[in-house]
Formats: sequence, C-alpha cells, structure tokens
Amino acid sequence: MKKLWTIFIAIFVCSFAILLWIGTEIFREAPPIPNQVVTTDGKVLIDADEVSKGQNVWQAMGGMQVGSVWGHGSYVAPDWTADYLHRESVFILDEFSKTTYSKDYKSLNSEQQATMRQRLQDLLRKNTYDPATGKITVDPVRAKAFEENLKYYTDIFSNGKKEFAIQRDAQSDPVKLRQMTSFFFWTAWGSATNRPNQTISYTSNFPSEPLVGNVPTSSTIVWTGVSVIALLAGIGGMVWYYVGLRQEAPTDDAPNSDPLIGADLTPSQKATVKYFLIVTLLFLLQIIMGIITAHYGVEGHGLYGIPLAEYLPYVVTRTWHTQLGIFWIATAWLAAGLFVGPFICGYEPKHQKLGVDALFGALLVVVLGSMGGQWLSVMHKLNGDMWFWFGHQGYEYVDLGRIWQIALFVGLLLWLFLIARTAVPALKNAGESKSLLYLYLFSTAGIALFYAPGLFWGMKSNIAVVEYWRWWVVHLWVEGFFEVFATVVIAFLFAKLNVINPKTAAQASLLSGATYLTGGIIGTCHHLYFSGTPTVSLAFGSVFSALEIVPLALVGFEAWENIHRKNVRPWLSQYKWVINFFIAVAFWNLVGAGIFGFMINPPIALYYMQGLNTTAVHGHGALYGVYGTLGLGLLLFCLRAMQPERIWNEKLIKFAFWAINAGMLLMMVTSLLPIGLMQTAESISNGYWSARSAEFMQGDTMQFFRWMRVLGDSVFGIGAIAFVWFALELMIKRPKKEIVPTGDLAEV
Repeated sequence: MKKLWTIFIAIFVCSFAILLWIGTEIFREAPPIPNQVVTTDGKVLIDADEVSKGQNVWQAMGGMQVGSVWGHGSYVAPDWTADYLHRESVFILDEFSKTTYSKDYKSLNSEQQATMRQRLQDLLRKNTYDPATGKITVDPVRAKAFEENLKYYTDIFSNGKKEFAIQRDAQSDPVKLRQMTSFFFWTAWGSATNRPNQTISYTSNFPSEPLVGNVPTSSTIVWTGVSVIALLAGIGGMVWYYVGLRQEAPTDDAPNSDPLIGADLTPSQKATVKYFLIVTLLFLLQIIMGIITAHYGVEGHGLYGIPLAEYLPYVVTRTWHTQLGIFWIATAWLAAGLFVGPFICGYEPKHQKLGVDALFGALLVVVLGSMGGQWLSVMHKLNGDMWFWFGHQGYEYVDLGRIWQIALFVGLLLWLFLIARTAVPALKNAGESKSLLYLYLFSTAGIALFYAPGLFWGMKSNIAVVEYWRWWVVHLWVEGFFEVFATVVIAFLFAKLNVINPKTAAQASLLSGATYLTGGIIGTCHHLYFSGTPTVSLAFGSVFSALEIVPLALVGFEAWENIHRKNVRPWLSQYKWVINFFIAVAFWNLVGAGIFGFMINPPIALYYMQGLNTTAVHGHGALYGVYGTLGLGLLLFCLRAMQPERIWNEKLIKFAFWAINAGMLLMMVTSLLPIGLMQTAESISNGYWSARSAEFMQGDTMQFFRWMRVLGDSVFGIGAIAFVWFALELMIKRPKKEIVPTGDLAEV
C-alpha cells in the first residue's frame, strides 16, 4: 500500500506541475487582443475594447451553443472562425483578381489563381500586431471584407436562418452586431496570422483552409505518431500487469445472505431518496431537450410545424440538454456519496439530515435559477452585465451565470463537509479500510475543490485562457476526480456486502486511480490543441491523452469481475441489474470513451474532426455512456440497499437496460458517425468551413442520416421512460412482496 500511495501522490503532483506550467505558457503566448485595428491608410476599423465586447455579445446570446469558435461549440450553425476566414479570403481573392485581371477569382486559369492565393497568404499570414501600441494594422481590402461580412452576419442574426437553427432577432442591435463581427474577425485573424518569428498561426493553422495555407503543421503530424506509439506501449504494459501480477479480490468469505437485510437506514440516508427522484426527472427532461435539439437540425425553427423557436430557440434547448446531463449525473453521484456516508462511520452524525436537506434545496435553486437565467439572457431580457452574473456565459458545459457557479461551488463544499464528517471519524478504527477511506476523502475533496477553476476567468478574459480553465472543469472534474470517486464508492458498496476485501479493494482503487490520473490530468491538453495555445500543449496533450485510453483497452477484465461477483452467492442475483449497469459502464468505457475517443484525439484527426459529428459520437458515448450509466447504476445500488428484501420488476428493468444501450448505439452508428465521417472527408477535401456549411449539411444524403437518428433516439427514449417508471415505483410505491433474509432467497 505504501508503494501504491507513493506512486499515486507522485503522479498527482508531477502531472499538475506540468499542467500548470503549460498554463503559464498559454497565458504568455495567447493571441493578443488588440487595442485597435487600423488600416494602412489610418482609418480605425475596430476600436478599443470592441473585440472583448463582441465576445460578450456572442456569449450572452448563447456563445458555444450557437455554432462554434476555434472548433468548440455546437454543430448546426457554422464555426464562426472558419466561416469568417473563408468569406474574407474569397472576398479578397475576388478583389485582387478584379484589380489585376478584371475578372473574378473563379474565372482565372490555374496559374493566375495560384498567384492570387499566394498574394492572399502573404497578406493574411503576416503578423502586423505591434506590442508597443497594441494595434493591428491591416490592408484596406481587409476592412472592405469586414464590412461585407458585417452585412452577412447582420442578416443572419437579425432575420434568423433556419439552416443554422438561428431564430429571428437572435441579435439585431447594430452596435452589438459590429462588436460581435469584430470578435469573429479576431478569432479568424489568430487562426491565419503567424506567431511572432514562426511559420504557424496562433491556432497551429486551425481551421483547415487551403486558400490561406492553413494545413496541418509538422508538429501535428509528428506528435500523432508519438501518441500512437505511447498508446501501444501503454497497452503492452497494462497487459503485462493484468496477466502477470494482478490478483483477484478474495470472494470465498462472502456471506450466505444479504448483510443489508434487516439493517436500519438513518434519517440522512432516507433523505437521499428525493435526490434520486430529481435525478430521474432531470434525466427525462434532458432527453426531451435532446429530442427537440436534434430536430432543430432538420427543421431549424420549429418542431413538426410548431414555431417553437420563437419561445424556446435551439440555443436554449441545447444549453439545457448539455447542462441537465451534468446536473443529473453529478446529483446521482453526490447522492450516492451521502448515502454511503453513515455506512462508513457506522452511525448518523448530528444534524446530518439537515445538511442533506439543505444541500438538496441549494441544488434545486442552482438548477432552476441557472436554466431560467439562460433563457432570459438568450431572449435579451437581462440588462447590462446581468447576462454574465445570472444568465448565459456562453461556454459549453459551464454555461450557467457566475452567481449560479458560485452557488454550486458552495454547495459542493457543503457536500464535502457532509462526507468528511462521516469519513474522518471512521479513520480511527478503520483497520484494513483506512487506505480506502483516505482515497474516498481525496476524491470527494477533488470533486468539491476542482470546480473552482470555473471561477478563474472573468468577463473580459482572453478566450484562449478561458478554454484552459474551462477544460479543467469539464475534463478534470468529471473525467478525473469523479472517475476515482466512482471507483472508490463501488468498492465501498461491494465491501459493505462483504463480497470483496477492503484492503484488496483499496489496492485496486489506488491502482485504478493512478492509472486514470496518469493520462487524465495532462491529457486535458488534448482539448487545447487549436485553441490559441502554443505547440507545447499539443505535444503533451497528444501523448497523455493516448495514455488515457490505455486502461480502457482492458476494461473487459473489470466487466468479467463484475460478472463473477454476481455469481458468488445466490442472493447476489438480487443485485444483477445493478451489476449489469456497471458492466455497461465498462462497455461504454471501451467503445464511447476509448474507441470513439481515440478516433478524434490524435492531433491530425482532431485537426479535421474537431466540432464535427464525430465529436458528438464521443461526447454521447463518454458522457452518457460512461458517466450517465454509472450514475444510473449508483442510483440502483442505493435503491437496492434501501430495500434489499424487495422483489424488483425484472422485466421492466431488463427492457429499460437493453433499450437504453441499444438506442444509444443505434443513434451513433446509424446517424452521428456516418454524418461525422462524411464531414471529415469534406473537411480534408475542401476545408473545415465547408464541412460545417449549410450547403453541405442540408444536402439530401445528410438529411437522410439526420432523420435516421429518429430510430436510435426513439429506442433510447422508450428505454429511458421505462427506467424512470421503474425507479419511481421503487421510490414511491410500497413493496408488494418481501423475501426471507436467508441464503436461498425463499419467498413468502
């Protein structure tokens, strides 16, 4: 145990040291926000603070939920960086061609076109930012292109565009439209302008745009190869460990009957039922929002003819869909921690139920308040800077206003306190469980404290800096500490059933945690390859994100262990469907997080795939497939522990389990994956802008595959309804049957 703790702590400290150092490089080399953008003939194109104000306009109206910037965001509307850059490039090429040859660009022969493209690249790739004055100097032709793009964006956001699911009056203020276009200009400027003394842009030549010479850098290609080598080496090491060193947890001493039968639940444990009730309802609401959001992709402004966008636009439904996923999954995990607490210390701490009830109320306020604030922000009903504090911050997965973020952080600290007051006293007489308890406290502290980076950026922060901290929350909070926490909680629950030995469970949990964090902490950088960050983030991110896949390649061992556990004693068949959900977690870890994750994570793949439907494949497979399924599994485990003698409706939960998982897989392979692969081919052939364009996405083939999603969504939705029905029956209805607490499970 001492060696494992040493390895675990060393990995934690060294990984965060590297991640923080990379952060300092990102802060130092982020694309500069200019004080002014002026033309060579002295005219001011963009005035002081206009770029930051434009970023705020974009955020308040939904930000990453209406298209994307630098590849991060939603998938129906364009990537505004790629869109602006392409439109600017085409406009300038036509201006050059008319001036030189009295023809538009498309009418020139190949040699003439090549000359014009080189002239364009010389113009756009030259870095004219002056650090002394904070000014960017541009040719007058770029100012003319800006005005043309301003007209285009004014029409889209004022009149709406159903192909992009942008509602009328999404933004119609002329001043704000100019500011937002200034922000789009700046993101495009950073994507094509070379870094000082380098031949690559601030975004490592992302997005793909052949007209301006935005092609993959040498680092993108080289580090892709290194990441594949790291993956193969890591898998080899893990196979050696599993085959040569790993020992099964002893199960011969498992009791002949369920030790939880006859155990009294404490008031705080009973109080967690309302958490699970909310989990099921939010799960159902998220699915409804997902159905509406997906349908906007084909109808744009309505739902089967109903003009829903006037009251509930796409940007709101997608915001709620992604945010509700985080909320219900996190709530399930938090509730599981609260439920396990009294089992750990063996008694009910004073006023524990009061704390559980208070936290529940706080979570409800955050959920309802943040959702209401986001709708008000998108519908332009918040004045001044209120959008930032109470409305929509515009950053995917952390969209909620700053006040709600602070409230959620305070709630997480309360949760940590409630967990700690059950775990700390237990350390005195923990025996073999002491290491498991320390790891439990570590993971709960990580969950509570590592939401704090969501507060580390301000209203005017450079988006490259925001992205660094945002992914601390999205990646580290969910994929790091929740992963370790879930491993420990499951170990505790099986240890409580006396199915596994606490010491062996602690060893396995420590090793699993160390393995996850080895790739998971520094692997955060794979989200930052092309977000205005230096090459160092690409180098570290590519290698360590590959190592994230290593433990997932062998999750079959984990699945086999769970299958073995449910056959150890006859009474464990009562936990069959709980364990089946844990087996499904292993499956989605391999497929959703592993296979589909590595499909897009290598730098050269992400260069062409980022922000396409291939990202959605990984997102659904990892977020719901792994963390959502685990949340449902924990919910079922706690409900089983609350009533271990109850007979479950086996047919209903069996149907729900298979329908949910089959529906998710169908949605991916019949719709999201084909669309994403066709987009990738288009991105490679013609540029990233084209793969996200209305002309490409609204084609007959694309529309066919979009409609094909109905099949998988319907199966998943029916399965989810069955699950909610099953869970509500357990929480609300009194049991009709009981079983005798003996090893043979005889019924009375």
